[in-house]
Amino acid sequence: MATELTIQQVAAATGLSVHTLRYYERCGLIASIDRAASGHRRYAADDIRWIEFLTKLRLTGMPIRQMQQYAALVRQHPDAAFGERRQLLIAHRQAVLQQIRQLEENLAVIYWKIQHYSKLEAQVQTNGNVKPSNAPV
Repeated sequence: MATELTIQQVAAATGLSVHTLRYYERCGLIASIDRAASGHRRYAADDIRWIEFLTKLRLTGMPIRQMQQYAALVRQHPDAAFGERRQLLIAHRQAVLQQIRQLEENLAVIYWKIQHYSKLEAQVQTNGNVKPSNAPV
């Protein structure tokens, strides 16, 4: 990766849109990005790592407001506030684990339904028809 990247290069590297990168900077998730003499943003490797971390938080469902809290703690207390940052991440981890549990429950229903349809298909092949069922679709 080059020492400094343009906003288009960062968008391509991170999968975020240029609009999202600008929004993240405007709302305080990304610290002010250095600019070239032309005024164009120039992202450093540390900026990219931070953006990748923010992306992981967002993809796991952390609300922008909590991301802003976390970003403010990092910027205001780079060598402190570890406990507060840790607590925010612990709370988010709990929310993610709950989402995973819910997804696993939903996935189990989908697996059951696939198996149910396999049995119905086998019945049709064997008997030429399916026994009436009260099971939901």
